[in-house]
Amino acid sequence: MNQEAELVTLHGAESGAPPSSAAMAHLRSSNRAGGILLSTAALFTVVGILLSLQQTWLVWLLGQAVFAATMVQWFALLHECGHGTLFRSKELHAPVGWVAGFFSIIPFYCWKRVHGRHHKWTGWQDVDPTTAALVPRPLGRAERVLMNVCWKYWIPLFAALYRVNNFWNLPRLRSLFTNRKDRMRIAISITTLFAAYVAVGVIVGPRMLLRVAGLASVLAFVVEELVILSQHTHIPQNLSQGKRVPPFPALEQEVFTRSLVFPSWLSAMLLHIDAHELHHMYPFVPGYRLRAISYDTQNEIGWWTWVRCARALPGEIFMFRNRIETGANI
Repeated sequence: MNQEAELVTLHGAESGAPPSSAAMAHLRSSNRAGGILLSTAALFTVVGILLSLQQTWLVWLLGQAVFAATMVQWFALLHECGHGTLFRSKELHAPVGWVAGFFSIIPFYCWKRVHGRHHKWTGWQDVDPTTAALVPRPLGRAERVLMNVCWKYWIPLFAALYRVNNFWNLPRLRSLFTNRKDRMRIAISITTLFAAYVAVGVIVGPRMLLRVAGLASVLAFVVEELVILSQHTHIPQNLSQGKRVPPFPALEQEVFTRSLVFPSWLSAMLLHIDAHELHHMYPFVPGYRLRAISYDTQNEIGWWTWVRCARALPGEIFMFRNRIETGANI
């Protein structure tokens, strides 16, 4: 472990020991809770689409806002299905996960495998497949300009690249997962979802598809980019530098993770996806029950405070450096 990670770990030890995983075993999934969340997302998806089909531009704009919020909720549902924690009945996660992946623009099986590896290797930036792209390296002028402009003006470039690089990049996925069965399922997952999008585009037409999902997708990407980047970016991480390293146990991953504090209603709507430290420490606990864990995590910060501080940094500094190097208290 590098010196930065050791300093953060020592700080974490001062905040008191978290409860054991065994003590949280009673926080189990519920078919009823999962069904309510699924039904709510489906209902508001229909409402958002119907409003987006109206001719009055204010009604259309409201529909896009509703549909965008629902897309973010589908992303939270995808996350739960990938962990198998949305329902008590495990067989429900694959079909619901596929639907959630459709609205999140992420193939479900690819999400499940990559996100599982992310949890295994959190803390090792160059081994975790979702953080490896942000390992410090020399940046070209064009990269710096693009990154800084997009970050400054809220253009969700990272949300798009996050999807393409981690869940649609078949050559990269084949290099990460060498098992023949995995490779086949990954290819089927990507091909099936792509075919579904093509079919929808042919049936409704590109113009109608853009009207219903264009602005909504951009707005959802803006929100999801903030959520995704808040979770591990600008936090000191370890580098394996190609050596064989052991994964950090779940209860030790708190120091490499950040939690935002959303308004309670928004946090509940998104299955407490903002409580990311607790999620990494207890990944078997359903998101909608995370706030039942009595433990104050050390990297929790108000969402707007984090947004203001993070956006004050140039994109290249925020993405490729950490708070010990910059002194930014985020």
